[in-house]
Amino acid sequence: MIRVEGLTKVYAGVRAVDDLTFGVESGKVTGFLGPNGAGKSTTMRMVLGLDRPTAGTATVSERRYKDFPAPLREVGALLDANAMHQGRTGRAHLRIGARSNGIPAARVDEVIDQVGLEGAAGRRIKGYSLGMRQRLGIAAALLGDPPVLLFDEPVNGLDLDGVRWIRALLRGFADEGRTVLVSSHLMSEMQLIADRVVVIGRGRLIADTDMDGLLAGLDGGRVRVRSPRAADLRSALDGRATVTAHGADELEVRGLPASEVGDLAHANGIPLHLLSEVEQSLEDAYLSLTEDSVEHHGHVPGDVAATVGEGAAR
Repeated sequence: MIRVEGLTKVYAGVRAVDDLTFGVESGKVTGFLGPNGAGKSTTMRMVLGLDRPTAGTATVSERRYKDFPAPLREVGALLDANAMHQGRTGRAHLRIGARSNGIPAARVDEVIDQVGLEGAAGRRIKGYSLGMRQRLGIAAALLGDPPVLLFDEPVNGLDLDGVRWIRALLRGFADEGRTVLVSSHLMSEMQLIADRVVVIGRGRLIADTDMDGLLAGLDGGRVRVRSPRAADLRSALDGRATVTAHGADELEVRGLPASEVGDLAHANGIPLHLLSEVEQSLEDAYLSLTEDSVEHHGHVPGDVAATVGEGAAR
């Protein structure tokens, strides 16, 4: 439904997007990930015709966005929740979008109810909190009930209830067969809702794969095992996997699935008190993929960094 081919954008001699090619499938949530300055927002702007590519194409259903006679019926997007006329009411903002795209006026109240802004729709946008503006921007994206949706940091400014709501909303859209592209820096949220991930850095494609495949390939998978005969198990695993000891009775095994570790322990008569696959983290995979694409690195004391890393691993 969304196709980017050889997309390039040059600003003042700098390639913000560099020969980028990927597709976004219908019926799935695709996470669009990358460090600050990677070119995500620029790419989305080119999909929506807000920026003109230096080279390449960006199409929706094999058409350029500008060629749709009523684009809000085809593509819904939220790129910047502050890009609204501050003096208008929320309802007036939506009515203008509906009228310009031939959308029935009744649809305005439907989306206001859907995003939970019934009590604020008559107020001026300048009095809205960031979370309320996010909800209004989402309402605008939903006006035409489009089959394709693009969101840039949709949970920005939302409280916990709002985060859970947008998570269910996006998942529901994909389950209905719509095409959903979401850019976010919140890896935990992406891991919960995304079926596929497209990762870019310095304007170039780094990865385009399904979520399960990305996580399964991270370090070859890890297994945590606990046994009163951990030393014997480690000897049995020698040459078959990479083993790290955690205390006297616990091992972390890389390179073998839990089933094979269990079978090996059974064959050697070694009792096990714990055997589990370690859940892989999108954050770890993302950091590994983009470590050479981050332009600005902050620094923290080594002991603090180690403590934070251990906490994340738990």
